[in-house]
Amino acid sequence: MSLKGEASKPATRRRGAALEQALLDAAWAELVEKGYDALTYEAVAERAATSRAVVYRRWATKAELARAAVLHGAGTGDDPLPDTGSLRGDLIAMYEWFARERAQIMTVMVVRLAGYFEETGTGFGDLRRVMLGGREGSRVDQIFERALARGEVDPDHLTPRVRETPMALARNELLLTVRPITDEWIQQTVDEVILPLVSPR
Repeated sequence: MSLKGEASKPATRRRGAALEQALLDAAWAELVEKGYDALTYEAVAERAATSRAVVYRRWATKAELARAAVLHGAGTGDDPLPDTGSLRGDLIAMYEWFARERAQIMTVMVVRLAGYFEETGTGFGDLRRVMLGGREGSRVDQIFERALARGEVDPDHLTPRVRETPMALARNELLLTVRPITDEWIQQTVDEVILPLVSPR
């Protein structure tokens, strides 16, 4: 995921969606670079080449601004899920998507938003659920349904906990290392953990 709003732009007359895009780009960039505690309306306004009042009219509190910026930075997550023709290939493709599209946002949430969670009385899981909107689970379910149709998975093994395992492992790796997951981790996790869990014996 690329860093949005890296530098201030010359002031331009923007309204509506274009203005909000610029403001959220700027707020997301401030969060990535400085974290929640250092986030200010002034810095966001300067980066977006507008006034503090313009930012404040849309988000009355810093917590609201930060939450909107995180949701914006997370994007839609609607990239097509490739059908590789095998469970192993689909799982690897999913993990590669996760590493590409979710590594930065997860790192920001872990490292940069401690002040936000303390101020709002919420936790990592609360913001993650809003941010993802169930998309991760649907991706994993789609992969397993394909594998069931191909006879690659024992349906008796697909308990709710097992279905949660692929993404739980990826999130745990990011939380523990605060680094993107590697190709080596992906292949080892697929071959040594996920496939043995669900394959017919």
